[in-house]
Amino acid sequence: MSDTKKLLVFQHLAVEHPGIFRDFFNADGFEWDIVELDKGEPIPELSDYDALWVMGGPMDVWEEVQYPWLVKEKLAIRRAVLELNMPFVGICLGHQLLADALGGEVGPGLQPEVGVMYVQLSKAGQQNPVLKDLPKLLLCLQWHSAAVHKPPAGLDILASSEACQIQALGNQRAVFSSQFHVEITESTVTEWSKIPAYREALEKTLGKGAIGAFAQQVEDNIQLFNDNARIMYLNWRKQAFGM
Repeated sequence: MSDTKKLLVFQHLAVEHPGIFRDFFNADGFEWDIVELDKGEPIPELSDYDALWVMGGPMDVWEEVQYPWLVKEKLAIRRAVLELNMPFVGICLGHQLLADALGGEVGPGLQPEVGVMYVQLSKAGQQNPVLKDLPKLLLCLQWHSAAVHKPPAGLDILASSEACQIQALGNQRAVFSSQFHVEITESTVTEWSKIPAYREALEKTLGKGAIGAFAQQVEDNIQLFNDNARIMYLNWRKQAFGM
């Protein structure tokens, strides 16, 4: 394998991509391949890659009948993390898939979380390398209805909110996942609000016609979100690759 790092990205919807992290990947000269699982694209040999990123999506981890590719995806995540010891990042659905694949429990959340809100870092979160130099009370974007209810063995709970006690999971060797979104860009809310399931969740939580105010709130905080994403990324990159 060459010195160039190769990342594998599992996507479940074209607009749920790595967002701002794409800029970071490219600046570092990383190669990254996307597998659109929702379009039936096959999972390549994991050992050909140096890390696995798993993005969000409108489906739920338990909908294996409707989305049969979830079965192979969970097996791939389990192999990547437990057998190959690959560095891993999971966001939203990716966070839930990591927990499910490794033996945790995922189900409907106590209530949907949609909006700009805070999560509180746990003691383990404050000590986790990926979250180093971030505030204990972290402002972020939420857009989910399901949640991790029981963490898998070997992963610490790194952050929580009142409505969702497991907002982030991780260990000391570059495995990290977050229920909240850290990848967002200026176009995220506009793109995602066109997805029926996401729009429904947004309007159910924030009210009809709330998209404009929500988009403005994200725009007002986008620099902070992107700065925090860069801190997380650099921390993760150091843990994953020593660079």
